[in-house]
Amino acid sequence: MIRTAKIEDRSRMAEIHVFAWRCAYKDFISLDYLYNKFTVKNREEKFREYLSQNNLNNENYVFEDENIIKAFLTIGNCRVDDKDINTFELMGIYVDPMFQRQKIGTKLTEYCINEAINRSKKEIVLWVFEKNSESIKFYEKMGFSKDGKKKLMDNFNEYAIRMSKKNLAL
Repeated sequence: MIRTAKIEDRSRMAEIHVFAWRCAYKDFISLDYLYNKFTVKNREEKFREYLSQNNLNNENYVFEDENIIKAFLTIGNCRVDDKDINTFELMGIYVDPMFQRQKIGTKLTEYCINEAINRSKKEIVLWVFEKNSESIKFYEKMGFSKDGKKKLMDNFNEYAIRMSKKNLAL
């Protein structure tokens, strides 16, 4: 079941976020950052902030099954300057590494697409690390394509590429 995240979910969301990053980015983000700076404690505090606000630019949902939060999704209005109000943004999908390859990411992506359609959006954009080839392949399978935009993620000295899915209502 996908439901709106609650403040009580923050610890589990922080665990998922940190461990998913460690597994996915260990080959190109410094281990010092992943283990000493990107901690469950720090992320839990951030999720406390996010979940305390009613913010259409940062909506959080969890995927819960068998009374276990296995993943979460962050979506909202697009934050990039070259897109208009008809664009939605998928800010992140994080699945606990223990529960990956069970179609949870697919269900969360479909949820995002349906939310965008329900809100009359014409396009969804997302950013993904250029070196994260598994995620790029996943999003391509879900109908997203690289749109040529790229940005340097200064904290990591790594590039992220933008992907988009257009013509949602068709």
